[in-house]
Amino acid sequence: MNKAGKIEVNIYLDEKARETISRELNLYLSNLQVFYAKLHNLHWNVEGRNFFKVHEKLEEYYDYVSDHIDEIAERILTLGYRPLVKLSDYAQNATLKEIDSKRYDVEESLNIVLKDFSELIGQLRNIIKLVQEYGDEGTADILIGSLKEFEKDSWMLRATLS
Repeated sequence: MNKAGKIEVNIYLDEKARETISRELNLYLSNLQVFYAKLHNLHWNVEGRNFFKVHEKLEEYYDYVSDHIDEIAERILTLGYRPLVKLSDYAQNATLKEIDSKRYDVEESLNIVLKDFSELIGQLRNIIKLVQEYGDEGTADILIGSLKEFEKDSWMLRATLS
């Protein structure tokens, strides 16, 4: 800690890079938090044919997203900044939209998840490009892993819905 009480971060990324990347990661974190809540909503409210399989798959998705949320928040801290934690901040910053608590049939549920995966994939591609321009391979590595996972999940949902 320096004399001003600020934690010094020396991971060979300048402060502008760390600040810009942290801001983008907080926007992504906001979308992940909305997606996490949405997956729980669908998990609890899905009904219809193949309920058991879809119910279990939605749980797998929210477990993965929960772990990814933690990883993103810890990366923001690694960069020397604070992750957003207030639900109001997530709602204000997220581009993903919440859904109501009501009955969702299986096909509708899977289409909602597929649409959100698509938005997250687009956001990830933009952030990956940004972090690579700054030479932040640590953040890129985290994000590329999730990009790969979300792309695979999207393919599987498209195959299921066809």
